[in-house]
Parts: sequence; structure tokens; C-alpha cells
Amino acid sequence: MSVLLVPGLRDESPAHWQSLLAARMPNARALPARGKENIDLDARIDEIESAVSTAKMPVVIVAHSAGSIATIHWLLRTRLKPLGVLLATPPTFASALPPEYPSLAEFKKAGWLPLPQARLTAPCIVAASRDDPLGPFGSVGALAHSWGAELVDLGEVGHLNPASGYGEWDQAVPLIRSLVGLEVKA
Repeated sequence: MSVLLVPGLRDESPAHWQSLLAARMPNARALPARGKENIDLDARIDEIESAVSTAKMPVVIVAHSAGSIATIHWLLRTRLKPLGVLLATPPTFASALPPEYPSLAEFKKAGWLPLPQARLTAPCIVAASRDDPLGPFGSVGALAHSWGAELVDLGEVGHLNPASGYGEWDQAVPLIRSLVGLEVKA
């Protein structure tokens, strides 16, 4: 099994849990961070498609933040079937974002909105925070339900990023294990 890490809109950060997971997990590959200025959804979907289609082993996708939303859009467009998908703290894009993020109008113009709500064809876990400023727990839970995903309550972890005090995310590997029912080395 290989793991494809799909970051959100952050810039490269060696302290982010996805970077740390990629460094210690065999068969993990991270897509490059695109940064907050590059929200071309179709380009990100193409990157996911290419990475999954060229993988030498079955793939589990581990996405964070806007990477989760890009992964959902990809799943609904592709014929490829990942082993499973772990989506950590997806944003809901339901209200204006902080000024350091693109506007909702920019996300809509780039194809991110409306958020897909169709049932997914791959096993999926959505890991949600109780105090995520970008994705209220109840709203994320409703999305998880519409996607047919299992919802995991992470408690109060903010947006599960370095700004929220997170580097290592100890639950990532156990959630991947539970998702695919396989032994995962990390």
C-alpha cells in the first residue's frame, strides 16, 4: 500500500503533520504544497489523478484542509479507486475566511464551490475538530454523512496545523490502519 498526502493551501512546512508523516512512513508521497495564491482546483485534481494512476501499489489518500475538498472533487470525477481516504479538518467554505485566505468568490470562480455532497465510492474517514475556525464540527459532520464517511471527533484541535499547536498527529496512522484494515508501518 502507498500513501498519497494531499496538503491544503499552506506553503511548504516541515513542521506540519503531513510533512512529518511523509518523512517517517515508507511508501508515502506528498503532493507539493500549492500555496494560498494558487487555488486552481483542476490543476490539483490533475495532480491527484496522476499520482494515483502512476502508483505502483494501491493508494490511500490522506488529505488535510482544502486538500480534503480537492480530494472529494477528484473522487467524484475519477474512475480510479483508492483503498480509502482520510480527510482531516476539511473546511466548509460556509462563511468568510480569515483575510490570509482567498475569498469565497475566488473559491467559487476556481470551481471549489458548491461543495460536493454526493456519496463517495471509496471508504472514507472524516476527522473533525470541535473548534476548527474553518469547519464547524456540525457542518463537517453533515458533509461526512452526505459522503457516506465515518466521522471521527478529534476534540478541540483547532485546524490541526502548526498554528493550532500541532506538528506530529499521533492519530493519523491508527486512522489509516482502521480505514484499510491493514498493517501500516510508520
